[in-house]
Amino acid sequence: MEFKVMTYNIHHGEGTDDRIDLNRIAEVIDQSGADIIGLTEVDKHYSKRSHYKNQIAWLAKELDMDYAFAPSLTLKSGDASTARQYGNALLSRYPITADKTYPFDFISGIVEGRSLLDATIQLDKKIVQINVTHLSLHPFLHHLQTSHMVNKLDKCLHPLIIMGDFNMKPESRRWNKMTEDLQDVWKMTGNGKGFTYPSDNPRSRLDYIFVAPSIDVVQAEVETHLPEASDHLPVKAHLRIS
Repeated sequence: MEFKVMTYNIHHGEGTDDRIDLNRIAEVIDQSGADIIGLTEVDKHYSKRSHYKNQIAWLAKELDMDYAFAPSLTLKSGDASTARQYGNALLSRYPITADKTYPFDFISGIVEGRSLLDATIQLDKKIVQINVTHLSLHPFLHHLQTSHMVNKLDKCLHPLIIMGDFNMKPESRRWNKMTEDLQDVWKMTGNGKGFTYPSDNPRSRLDYIFVAPSIDVVQAEVETHLPEASDHLPVKAHLRIS
């Protein structure tokens, strides 16, 4: 069973030209040919900056995919039926059979707005677990968040893929923690440095895909179609489950 996954920080649809354009984001995803896409910095009726649009619902309809959303931040709204949210999302050509949000609210009084989306996908006769996240820039909070994800590994019943914007450098202590039990797809098969940020002149590798040892990594690449669509470039991996 072969399939392609991709992680993409879409910067709420705002490109390097300061223009909000979800059509460009949809084109990047469509051109990639990815089957499962983890998205970070996604607005859902969030604010005027993104015209209060439900961005993940719009993208799912445009691309004819199933979707899930995990809020990292929720604001009060005058309309009680519509929550103003910002967070992580998932698009899939295969059915998403379950999803859950894990807020990263480990320390009382600190409201930073980070979370983990944990979803189960029916991949033909296989079941895979997909996690999507966007980790903190704060070293201590980042440590707590990576520890939380690593501690959940033993409870995972299916082949696991964790992807998103990790705000860390490869070979760092937190990268080493993630790769104790998971494979960094770029280290397995990627060519070059894998830089994804900023998209107009990439100098940092912030976006990662980690997979369980039971998943074979066929190829990893940075997608460069329409780099102006967001301030990050997406990372795509071609995977195989025996």
